Amino acid sequence: MAKIINSNDFVGNVENSKGVVVVDFFATWCGPCKMLAPVFEEASNDMGDKAKFFKVDVDESGNIAQKYGISAVPTMIVFKDGKPVENLPGFMPKQNILSKVNAYL
Repeated sequence: MAKIINSNDFVGNVENSKGVVVVDFFATWCGPCKMLAPVFEEASNDMGDKAKFFKVDVDESGNIAQKYGISAVPTMIVFKDGKPVENLPGFMPKQNILSKVNAYL
């Protein structure tokens, strides 16, 4: 289950986390974000405990989006041991998300 986190939760859940974390930067008004949401959720469920999945609303947590250079939504960032290792802009099928995440496990 992909949990929505804010700026306060981001450091503990992502930057100070060991292992692989995937963050979906989204906006509530964004059509492609709404298309990605169920796919991201399925990918999260498929990965189980192998990787953590979080969502960040760019309108609510603009400082985090700015820190990571998010200029378009949706954008997913794969983090490994708290460091960003890959940006995945735009909508992506579940299988593509899973293969990108598996590459860092």
